[in-house]
Amino acid sequence: MSMTSEFTNISRVSWHRRGFFAGQTAYMTLAFVIICVLAATFSGNFVTTGNLLNISRNFSYIALMSLGMTVVIVTGGIDLSVGSVCALVAVCTMIAMRAVSNSSLAAIPYATVVVPVVAGLLLAAAIGAVNGFFIARLDLSPFVTTLGMLSICRGLTYVITQGRGQAPTGPGVQAFFAATNGTIAGLPVPVVYVLVAAVVLGIALHHTVWGRHLFAVGGSEPAAMRTGVRVSRVKIGAYVLCSLSAGATGILLAGWLGSAPANLASGYELRVIAASVIGGANLAGGIGGPVGAVIGAALIEVIRNSLVLGRVDAYWQDALIGSIIILAVLVDKLRGLQAK
Repeated sequence: MSMTSEFTNISRVSWHRRGFFAGQTAYMTLAFVIICVLAATFSGNFVTTGNLLNISRNFSYIALMSLGMTVVIVTGGIDLSVGSVCALVAVCTMIAMRAVSNSSLAAIPYATVVVPVVAGLLLAAAIGAVNGFFIARLDLSPFVTTLGMLSICRGLTYVITQGRGQAPTGPGVQAFFAATNGTIAGLPVPVVYVLVAAVVLGIALHHTVWGRHLFAVGGSEPAAMRTGVRVSRVKIGAYVLCSLSAGATGILLAGWLGSAPANLASGYELRVIAASVIGGANLAGGIGGPVGAVIGAALIEVIRNSLVLGRVDAYWQDALIGSIIILAVLVDKLRGLQAK
C-alpha cells in the first residue's frame, strides 16, 4: 500500500504569485517596458543613441541614491536629507580638491583626486552616522531627524560657498572627469557604478547575515531584538550607507556638470523616495531590493524624458511622479488583498 498522500485541501499558489512575480517590482518592470514601447512608437527621437545614453546617465544618479534609500526603508525608516547631503559632499569635495592641489600632496600621483573623494565620502558617512545615532540610540523620529539634517546640510552648503558653485581643479582634474563622466564599454561610468552597486547590494541583502538582520529589523524590531539582532547597529549602518550613496552621487554629479552648485540636487528627495517605493520598497519596512530601486529610477526617467520629447509642460513632471507613487502603492495593496 502506498504511503504517499495528496492533500487536496491545500491550494496551489498561482505562477503570478510566486518568486519574482509575487512582488511589486514585476508589475513596475512590465509598466517600464510598456512605456518604453509607447515612447518609441510615438517619438522617433526616443530610440536614438544620444537619447538612450542621456536617459541612462540621468537615471543613474537617482538610482544610486535609491539603492541607499531602499536599505533605510527596509528597516522601516526614511531619509529626507539625501539631496542636501549630496550637495554638501560635492561642494566640500571640490574645495578639498583645490586645497590638496595647493599642498605638498599635489606631487603624489592622483592624490588630488583620491584624497578629496575619500574625504567627501567620510563626511557623508559621518552625516549618516549622526542620523542613525539620533534615530537608533535616542529613538527620534526618522522623518523629523532627517528633515532637520536636510536643513542643516543645505544651510552649511550655502554658508561655505556663499551661493557660488565650486569647480574641480588641480593636476588630477582630467582623471577626476574620466572617473566621474567617462565611459566604460560604451556605457556612461555612472551607469556602470549603479549596476555594480546593485549587484553587490543584492548579494549582501539576500545572501549575508547583515541582509537577514536588515529585513528582520524592518519586519519586527522587537522580535529582531529578542533573537539577538543588534538593532541599533543595523539601523545606524543603514543610514551610513544611505548617506554614502548620496555623497557618491554628489561627486559624480560634480564631474558631470563640471561644477558643484550650492543648489545641487534640490528636490531629489522626492524622486529618490519615489524610485524606491515604485520599485517595491514598503515604507512600513521589511520589503525592498536593489532591482526594484533601479527599475523605479529608470521608470521615472523614461516618463520624464517622454514628457520632454512630447513637449509637455515640465511642471507636470512632479505631479505625475506623485500619481505614480500612489498608483504603485495601490497596486501593491490590491495585490495583497487578492492574495488573502
